[in-house]
This record gives sequence, C-alpha cells and structure tokens, in this order.
Amino acid sequence: MVRQDKRINWVTSSFMVAFHIGAVAALFMFSWPAFFTALFLYWVAGSLGIGLGYHRLLTHRGFKCPKWFEYFLTTCATLALEGGPIFWVATHRVHHQLTDKPGDPHSPRDGGFWSHMGWIMSGEAMHNKIQGLLPYVPDLRKDKYHVWLSEWHWIPMVVVGLILLAVGGWKVMFWGIFLRTVVLLHSTWFVNSATHMWGSKRFGTDDDSRNLWWVALLSFGEGWHNNHHAHPQSARHGLAWYEVDFNWYAIKAFETVGLIWDVKLPKLREARIQPVADAAAKPKEQLVGAYSGD
Repeated sequence: MVRQDKRINWVTSSFMVAFHIGAVAALFMFSWPAFFTALFLYWVAGSLGIGLGYHRLLTHRGFKCPKWFEYFLTTCATLALEGGPIFWVATHRVHHQLTDKPGDPHSPRDGGFWSHMGWIMSGEAMHNKIQGLLPYVPDLRKDKYHVWLSEWHWIPMVVVGLILLAVGGWKVMFWGIFLRTVVLLHSTWFVNSATHMWGSKRFGTDDDSRNLWWVALLSFGEGWHNNHHAHPQSARHGLAWYEVDFNWYAIKAFETVGLIWDVKLPKLREARIQPVADAAAKPKEQLVGAYSGD
C-alpha cells in the first residue's frame, strides 16, 4: 500500500530543494580544504550528532554522560538539518513503537519514496505536530536546553556556515554545508528506507528491519538495523567482527577517557548468534531469545 499524501510542506520542501541545488553547485567548486572540511563535519554531524547524540543517547539512553557532553552531542546533531531533538527523538520512538505497522512515520510499506524522504516533505510530517510529540519525550520536555534547541535548531547550522564562509570562502562553505548535509540526509534516510527493504535478518523481529552493510558504512554503524531493532537500548549495533560500527568505536573511546559510562549492551548467548544466511531458518522465538535482559 502506498500512502496517498497530497499535501506538501512547502517550507521544508523548499529548503530540501535549495540544499540539493547547492550540493550540485558544490561539485563545480572542488578544493581539498573544502573536501576535508566536509568530511570532518560529516563525522561531527552524522556520528557524534545523529548516531551518538540523537539516537543512541537521547532516544534509547544506551549510555550516560555529563550533561554538558549531552548538550554538545545534541548541538552537533542539529548540523544534520534533521530538526531539533524533540522532533527527532519523538519520531524515532514512535517508529520503534509502531515499526512497519499503521502509524509508523516512515515505513516502506507505505512506499519506498515515502519512507526515504516523502514523509519529511509531507504536510503530515510529524515536525508539524510538536505538541502531539511531547508525550513521547517526557525526559526532553523538562530540559530547558533541549526545548530551546528544538525551537532554534537552525542556529548552529547558520553559525557554522558563516564561519566557513569567512574563513574558507565559498568553496569551503558550499562543501561543508550544502554537499555534506545532502549526503548525510540521504545516508540517514537510507536507514528508514533501505534497511527496511533490503539486506538480511539476524534476528526474527516482527518488523521488516534488515542489516545492510553499505548503509552501515554511510551512517557510521546505523545500518545494522535488524540488530538494533532486536535490542533497541544496546549502544552497540554491529555485533560481529565484520559488522563495522564506527559509532560504537567512538562510544568505547569516550568510555575509556571517562566521558561515557553505564553503557548498555545486549547479553549475547554466543551459541545463538547465527550466521546471517541461517537467520531466516531459525524459529522466531529462538532468534528473539538470542538477546536476554531486555
């Protein structure tokens, strides 16, 4: 079934179109300083911000850290142009509650394009219903900084853009803001779309989540999506040595220096970690039971 949403959020859609035009323009302004600036900001916004901040910390509370570090990670996340913390976290919690069922904000069962980016450009996108999202974020709505940043989430992006323009010129600004943001947006959206359509299942979850290696590489480890849906609170998504999870490596590094603690991990029963090819053949209850301590 393809969701038939005819209303378009023209403000959001206009920004998306403008950023995509800017990303194409950036391709004609290449320089090595611009490239490495974009690469660095891609990591700051995508890994520190979205992966660690919005997702594994705020949404699932997979670890603890000082409040100032939580605010730092959250601010990094706003550089991804994916909205403020209340919108992002609440939407993702709704997704986990209703994964691939009626009410899921971005399920491919409503259409591949819808799950990738159509939902965010629609008049029904949940960023238009912040008040309705508040029950999903009782922790964040009590925090003055998260409330403020949810309202003014565009400010860090503007500040960084002006700094890049002043220091590096137009090339650095176009690569560091427009091209970097567009690539990161699609990398994040692939977690919503591609990892619910393609890939393999290690665990028999009651949804369409899949593990998809190339999405994991683009998103610093978020593409091990079936692993994540099997145990959402785990701060580690890549469970095997070949499942590269850069966000997990960052968490371990911060834990080593004392910035992160109380890291949540799945209690794996080694005998039940099946090769991907064998996962589909396992009874559902055995696959879900591969994790204990939920």
